[in-house]
Amino acid sequence: MRKFNIRKVLDGLTAGSSSASQQQQLQQQHPPGNREPEIQETLQSEHFQLCKTVRHGFPYQPSALAFDPVQKILAVGTQTGALRLFGRPGVECYCQHDSGAAVIQLQFLINEGALVSALADDTLHLWNLRQKRPAILHSLKFCRERITFCHLPFQSKWLYVGTERGNIHIVNVESFTLSGYVIMWNKAIELSSKSHPGPVVHISDNPMDEGKLLIGFESGTVVLWDLKSKKADYRYTYDEAIHSVAWHHEGKQFICSHSDGTLTIWNVRSPAKPVQTITPHGKNLKDGKKPEPCKPILKVEFKTTRPGEPFIILSGGLSYDTVGRRPCLTVMHGKSTAVLEMDYSIVDFLTLCETPYPNDFQEPYAVVVLLEKDLVLIDLAQNGYPIFENPYPLSIHESPVTCCEYFADCPVDLIPALYSVGARQKRQGYSKKEWPINGGNWGLGAQSYSEIIITGHADGSVKFWDASAINLQVLYKLKTSKVFEKSRNKDDKPNTDIVDEDPYAIQIISWCPESRMLCIAGVSAHVIIYRFSKQEVITEVIPMLEVRLLYEISDVESPEGEQAPPLPTPVGSANPQPVPPQSHPSTSSSSSDGLRDNVPCLKVKNSPLKQSPGYQTELVIQLVWVSGEPPQQITSLAVNSSYGLVVFGNCSGIAMVDYLQKAVLLNLGTIELCGSSDPYRREPRSPRKSRQPSGAGLCDISEGTVVPEDRCKSPTSDIKDNSFSRSRSSSVTSIDKESREAISALHFCETFTRKADSAPSPCLWVGTTLGTVLVIALNLPPGGEQRLLQPVIVSPSGTILRLKGAVLRMAFLDSTGCLIPPAYESWKEHNVPEEKDEKEKLKKRRPVSVSPSSSQEISENQYAVICSEKQAKVISLPTQNCAYKQNITETSFVLRGDIVSLSNSICLACFCANGHIMTFSLPSLRPLLDVYYLPLTNMRIARTFCFTNNGQALYLVSPTEIQRLTYSQETCENLQEMLGELFTPVETPEAPNRGFFKGLFGGGAQSLDREELFGESSSGKASRSLAQHIPGPGGIEGVKGAASGVVGELARARLALDERGQKLSDLEERTAAMLSSADSFSKHAHEMMLKYKDKKWYQF
Repeated sequence: MRKFNIRKVLDGLTAGSSSASQQQQLQQQHPPGNREPEIQETLQSEHFQLCKTVRHGFPYQPSALAFDPVQKILAVGTQTGALRLFGRPGVECYCQHDSGAAVIQLQFLINEGALVSALADDTLHLWNLRQKRPAILHSLKFCRERITFCHLPFQSKWLYVGTERGNIHIVNVESFTLSGYVIMWNKAIELSSKSHPGPVVHISDNPMDEGKLLIGFESGTVVLWDLKSKKADYRYTYDEAIHSVAWHHEGKQFICSHSDGTLTIWNVRSPAKPVQTITPHGKNLKDGKKPEPCKPILKVEFKTTRPGEPFIILSGGLSYDTVGRRPCLTVMHGKSTAVLEMDYSIVDFLTLCETPYPNDFQEPYAVVVLLEKDLVLIDLAQNGYPIFENPYPLSIHESPVTCCEYFADCPVDLIPALYSVGARQKRQGYSKKEWPINGGNWGLGAQSYSEIIITGHADGSVKFWDASAINLQVLYKLKTSKVFEKSRNKDDKPNTDIVDEDPYAIQIISWCPESRMLCIAGVSAHVIIYRFSKQEVITEVIPMLEVRLLYEISDVESPEGEQAPPLPTPVGSANPQPVPPQSHPSTSSSSSDGLRDNVPCLKVKNSPLKQSPGYQTELVIQLVWVSGEPPQQITSLAVNSSYGLVVFGNCSGIAMVDYLQKAVLLNLGTIELCGSSDPYRREPRSPRKSRQPSGAGLCDISEGTVVPEDRCKSPTSDIKDNSFSRSRSSSVTSIDKESREAISALHFCETFTRKADSAPSPCLWVGTTLGTVLVIALNLPPGGEQRLLQPVIVSPSGTILRLKGAVLRMAFLDSTGCLIPPAYESWKEHNVPEEKDEKEKLKKRRPVSVSPSSSQEISENQYAVICSEKQAKVISLPTQNCAYKQNITETSFVLRGDIVSLSNSICLACFCANGHIMTFSLPSLRPLLDVYYLPLTNMRIARTFCFTNNGQALYLVSPTEIQRLTYSQETCENLQEMLGELFTPVETPEAPNRGFFKGLFGGGAQSLDREELFGESSSGKASRSLAQHIPGPGGIEGVKGAASGVVGELARARLALDERGQKLSDLEERTAAMLSSADSFSKHAHEMMLKYKDKKWYQF
């Protein structure tokens, strides 16, 4: 990481001028005579502004689908009222209906940059897509009827709306007002029919005669309605419920799908019976019996091709005996029938065709299938119907996300390196064609820095994503479970007693971008360290260590041992033998009682492991069972490439491992770590009384057992970093009293360990859930070969200070207020021929311990920044005085705190459980931003929220989507430029030449006909109580934009209508005023005329 210089000249302002800093000075905890040197801070409140930027991932709980065949834009609506729009890869947009009601249907105004959404709360909304952030122009709320189906013919402004009562209303989409023309259900069906036909499930106009409207009722009745004569031409009845209807493009036939798994094809002029009945998945029985009924066919599409047979595409309709079979899409083309199995249930599908005109040969080229948790695009033009490779980042939830980390301003070579190893993981067998949804234009990427998001998943996989310039693209996927034996059958259950499911789930990720070292902690109390390599290797024996972390009550009670001694340990070999406990005699005598002891939760493979280029296992560390008690889950983790060390802790204690020598250096219970000299007395608690809450908010607490069914519910799980970190001191449950102190924060650094130190040296700072901060000094051997031969000496130095609430994050500043990044070793390929490289590597390994004689900055002090759940403190080192203190929250608690760089300076960013996002200057902890953003509605947000440099942050907003936001004023200002454009001006294709049908579509007669039929002059006004018009925030300007895409006269006419429509509500109120005004004007004119009546022209 770069150092950021804050020595900027301020315009006559200093940090001490604000009232906030006066408050800080009151809070300074050292005598006035011992003031800290003033550091000029450049960050001010005006540098901060909070706004959402983009949302990535698959739309959660999708419910509706639409496609604009000219603009090539796809829209997906969800059950929570969200709207996601997709254009070319990199062009995506998220909008939200305020009501949060489910989207039941979407209809594009094709090639006009507008979209109509119908919601389950019986509202219609018109969206303007001609702006980068789409907005609602109009809404219409139906008061007395429930909306069931909508249809908007191509190039028409009249939207047909079918209802639950079986009626059809007509809405002018420009003014969003109802026409007085209504098709009542009792007029549509035969008078002799005694029963109600059910809700309207389909509306469409005859492709060859738009004066004829086909209406499908749920009960099985279909009516062809003549709009001009206002009566039914034909009625078609079938004794099975209808799910969908589709026309043949010539308008002479249509097809219906039914609840018994049949398709019926009807000739328009033969209403007596269908010309053909097909049961696509029914078994043909002998003796001419009807096939057995199948499951309902939920949707059917009928698409024609010029050269050959039409395509009939349908979802559902499988026979009832196919239990356990996956959902299918069936493509019938001529005599061939292809059944395409899907991974999830089908929500909706659409056939993509070359023409937007329904009266032309459709020429289908692809089918887009919206599944419950995926979006699939099938190529109809290639044999075998291969799928297209999906370029959108929709696979975030492939396995549930359990944690994530966000890194902005990474080394420039990282993304190409990860991309090159990830490119080899791609599947084969995709369609050769380009992704056909390619509308819109990219925004201008104003950001020049690279960003990486890492997600950890329930199946043990870790994904790296390129998140630069508000896009998202998967780079590389690592499967951490590969090092473990999988159980062959259900009876052969592994020792994964901590969790019944997802034993490999990732809880914590620790990553060093510069050295590319990766370390993960998993739910089964396992830690794996990875190195990055571009070479493939075969590891004969996977190096592993087993650690016995024990919470010893007796240690508190015994008065001996003022301080834990330095703990050099035998070098742990890579054999699977348990490493003996280092700091206390073995307590595993109870294992003779048949209790499980000294066994890890997972079994590491003992066969050679082929490791592809990318991340390769360096070392596996597992905590073992202790006297029948499973190991407690890991709550904090840190790795340092310069020191060659990894450290982790839980509620039992802390362990440090030298991953270069594969040796355990430290293994201490929390109480031993604090030592008897610790002024904060801890009451001993038996580990038998209550089980430690499981980590990462993945599991809950229960008496004696962990219940995996209650995952994600515990508000008191002790997890650090990416996880829900909440201390006992601030929690509201009775578990507080029973809890044990856990390690919640770890930070490697080069700083002053003791007050008397004259120079900084390598050490580890440790924070606990009770707010204690301790330091462990590290004595590292010199670099080169000695580093691999001599042991690292580790010596705990006792407690330095105490904060309210669990410690979340620590960082260090130099005397000028610049961030001091932890030491690191730059990445270098280590899998190359031994001799030459080994010597080079050892030569170049930087020495990490700084001796006082060589140090140039002996007199320079440092600042330690420590953030807990309740407060933040800045400690001056080496004096260990508290320089600044800020109580962040009294009533809530901080879920995530990060020390981040912004505008060449640094600040502390916090997210509280009460929904507030706050930032504080460093080192003085002046409040700079405090905005209510969102309440903590679930554990997922708590587990995944993270801040990073340059004002970026993210969290998992739903199980399938990442929401990114910014707290930087500069990014908010540039956001408009960075967003892509959905609408691009495209010529509408020419209408097919159809002889006398020419001009029906796109010509003047069409709009005049409908205007004449549905306009106020002929059909009158609709009842005011039927629907209420609500103007949207988009306003008239947006309507002008939405109306400007149609050619020539039509465009001008629409715009005029639109403006007229916008003012309709004002019109009636103004008419009376205008009449009286006209009346007075006429009187005034008459008086003037009388006055000048007899005067000659020259007398005026």
